[in-house]
Amino acid sequence: MPEINNPHDRGYKSLLASEEIFLELLQSFIDMGWVSLIDPEAITRIDTTQILPDFSEKEADLVYRLKIKNQEVIFYLLLELQSTVDFQMPYRLLIYMMGIWQDVLKNVPSKEATRKDFRLPPIVPIVLYNGRDKWTACRSFKDILAISELFKEYLVDFKYILIDVNRYNERTLTELTNLIGAVFLLDQSENFKEYCEKMLKIAPNLSKFNDNDFQLFKNWIKIIFSMNLPNEARQEIVRILDESRPEEAVKMVTNIEKVIGNVYEEGLNDGKMDAAKKMLAKNMPEELINEITGLPVEQIRKIKSELH
Repeated sequence: MPEINNPHDRGYKSLLASEEIFLELLQSFIDMGWVSLIDPEAITRIDTTQILPDFSEKEADLVYRLKIKNQEVIFYLLLELQSTVDFQMPYRLLIYMMGIWQDVLKNVPSKEATRKDFRLPPIVPIVLYNGRDKWTACRSFKDILAISELFKEYLVDFKYILIDVNRYNERTLTELTNLIGAVFLLDQSENFKEYCEKMLKIAPNLSKFNDNDFQLFKNWIKIIFSMNLPNEARQEIVRILDESRPEEAVKMVTNIEKVIGNVYEEGLNDGKMDAAKKMLAKNMPEELINEITGLPVEQIRKIKSELH
């Protein structure tokens, strides 16, 4: 069975580029009082290409400007979609945050920036991690500094919010009944067979999605299923997705499962045939090869004739 490769950079960036889904992420996975104070009508994604030139290899990172109690707050979302933990994460985040503040000051009139009551907007750093290993990097900046206990409050310090996809249990994600919960649950899958099994479990939730969320979900599936599948299977899955509506979610998932099942059976059969060829090369009896591989004797004889 083909495995699903990480990272899912394109999938997550496409999904979280939606202001509505970014807010859904905060509401679903950050249990803090200020989340309920966010003004859903005042969420703007910021173009980071000019702010942080070294983002050339961090295309999946997103910056949002929100308002809480009519005050501007900037959220920096770093998508750490790799299998290894980055132990320099606090330092990386500080560099990115400094770049954002520099851009803010560059665009504020000089008279306003020099006023006594001028305040920079707070930046809330969030790390979204989908690696299999537990996240063990320091969560605060002070913890990566040597002998920090001697200087205490005189050192720069901050903490980042960690959203660790693989640490949420299936029940929690299923009960969210929303798009981000469905994506997190599927992202925990290690192969396409497991992916299909989980899609069947959330199919009733998918049928309740509005048209926009359902389209975003289908786009996510297209990206994920574009990896490690034969071209014919990919094309068939795209056709199924394109022709499906929310109320047909169960049928859509069932049809995708059939396509994946066929790929699995073909791969299994190819493996049996390769094994049979090796056994025939060692002159093993046809009956024994049949017993080991499960291939019909007629098929084994056909393989044998093709080898000579």
